[in-house]
Amino acid sequence: MSKSGRVQNKAPAPVQITAEQILRDVSHLREKEYKPPLQGVADLEELQDYRLRKRKEFEDNIRKNRNLASNWVKYGQWEESQKDFPRARSVFERSLAVDYKNPSVWLRYAEMEMKNGFVNHARNIWDRAVTLLPRVDQFWYKYAYMEEMLENVAGARQVFMRWMDWAPGEQAWLSFIKMELRHNNVENARRIYEKFVYTIGSVKSWLKYAKFEEKVGRIDLARNVFERAVEFYGDQHPQEWVFLGFAQFEERCREHERARAIYRFALDKLPKGQATTLYKEYVTYEKKFGDKDGIENVITQKRRIQYDEEVAQNPHSYDTWFDYVRLEEENGDEEKVRDVYERAVACVPPVQEKRLWRRYIYLWIYYAVYEELNSKDMERARQIYKTALRIIPHQDFTFAKIWIMYAHFEIRQMNISDARKALGTAIGLCPKNKLFREYIAMEMQIGNIDRCRSLHEKYVEFSPENTHAWNEFADLEISLGEIERARALFELAVAQPTLDMPEAVWKAYIDMELEQEEWENVRQLYERLLEKTKHVKVWMSYAKAEVTAKDYSRARTVFDRAHTVLMEGEKKAERVTLLRAWKDFENEFGSEEQKKEVEAKMPEVVAKKRPVFDDNGNVKGHEHYNDFVFPEEKVGRYCSTLHIRPLFLHSHPR
Repeated sequence: MSKSGRVQNKAPAPVQITAEQILRDVSHLREKEYKPPLQGVADLEELQDYRLRKRKEFEDNIRKNRNLASNWVKYGQWEESQKDFPRARSVFERSLAVDYKNPSVWLRYAEMEMKNGFVNHARNIWDRAVTLLPRVDQFWYKYAYMEEMLENVAGARQVFMRWMDWAPGEQAWLSFIKMELRHNNVENARRIYEKFVYTIGSVKSWLKYAKFEEKVGRIDLARNVFERAVEFYGDQHPQEWVFLGFAQFEERCREHERARAIYRFALDKLPKGQATTLYKEYVTYEKKFGDKDGIENVITQKRRIQYDEEVAQNPHSYDTWFDYVRLEEENGDEEKVRDVYERAVACVPPVQEKRLWRRYIYLWIYYAVYEELNSKDMERARQIYKTALRIIPHQDFTFAKIWIMYAHFEIRQMNISDARKALGTAIGLCPKNKLFREYIAMEMQIGNIDRCRSLHEKYVEFSPENTHAWNEFADLEISLGEIERARALFELAVAQPTLDMPEAVWKAYIDMELEQEEWENVRQLYERLLEKTKHVKVWMSYAKAEVTAKDYSRARTVFDRAHTVLMEGEKKAERVTLLRAWKDFENEFGSEEQKKEVEAKMPEVVAKKRPVFDDNGNVKGHEHYNDFVFPEEKVGRYCSTLHIRPLFLHSHPR
């Protein structure tokens, strides 16, 4: 922008212009809309000249596009406005000669004749229109309406009868019927309905016919219409809405037995998937007029059919089978319950994958529990368990739950040997931790210690890395007072190359020695454990054990050793944790000098900041954090610290 175009004074103007003022100015400055002057006709010669110009204008438009119907219609309507009807008819006739298939020309032509009172001309035009274009419903409607408005009912009827010969749509028949009913010609309406239902053949047409007979008070004829409708569709194509309308008709007539019989007949005839609305209405009907048993039977039957359809579509939808079984169990029919269970367990998963078998196995479990608790058929329940165990592919996977439930079932039947046999077979075929634990727990309840030891030995042989197995075996020996055997088991456990939770074994071993107050053994175990790990919790536990032994000097030595090790490893957080525990120890058992010595080792908490890097390694900012600075560290080591007053750590409750 040039210097001359720049605004020198940027201060606000003394008079501000608002948007409202701008709009007001625009409206005032807007030019007025142009209106052509009114043209008056002074005499006949001037009128003739005006008509000549307009006709020439219309003729020119027609010559440009003679197929455009709007040109002809405007021309004819202008001639009509001039009251020159012969010329107007001539224009419309010329238009029809060009394109007689255009309905709008016929409509404007006939409306011109009707509007100006030329009834015969209009009747002639409608007659020609419906003859040439019989599929244009609007011609027939307007033709019949004109005759009816002229009170020529016979003529209107004749028009409708000519129209019906062309088999029009449903609305045309209904319009014919309504015309007859407006003039109280019920018999004529009935005859039209008779042709209507067989020509159209829709469910709605039959229902309208029956409703008509019911409305005029002919109940017998209405019932006959419904019966004929059922026969019309037959057994091959039964219609739900015909039966539903028939039943509701009988209900309105208070013929409840007839209505119930129709509902049941329809439910037997219709496919189950096509009777949804009928079922709902039947349930509603039974709630209003039936007894309690009838209502429950209807609801149960409806749900049973629904479940049958679902399992037919997907036989491996086990959740649907569970719902189906629950329905039959609530109904209380034992044979139906067993039938559903048998159908459900027959749907074996097609693939040998455990995730697909999980829901399926519960069908067998529920089946067995039902036979045991509800049917009291113990032999049948036993056979169900055995069949289920025979079906499961144990070489690929197994389910410990069903083995355990079978064993518990045999125990409830006082068959201890069969329960042992079941669990022994399970461990032999497909050993699992849960099977070992349940078998051992069963033998412990019985009190067979030798079997418990034998099972524990097999358990640790099967899963030597299982810490829980070693600890339970040792706990058994401790409970029996066999400390040497327990000590030997712990030695075997800690000697294993891999353990899932080695710290649990060491803790149990040390706790046993603590309970026996074997302090030297405890110290040896801690020293062996410290050879494997230098974790701060091990040091703190070691010191706590010395405190338990009331050897405070040894405990202080353990703290000092731990502090030295952690200081060399530069593990600040663990070192702080240790110093806090050491400080608590000295506060309880140490002298003032020893307290001051530990206090001198405590670090300061200093706030610092460090750079934060993005994914590309570039510095994108800084973050603040707290750092521990121990006394042996130099102050100049952290050059980017924030200048704040040092905070000293104090002991806090554990």
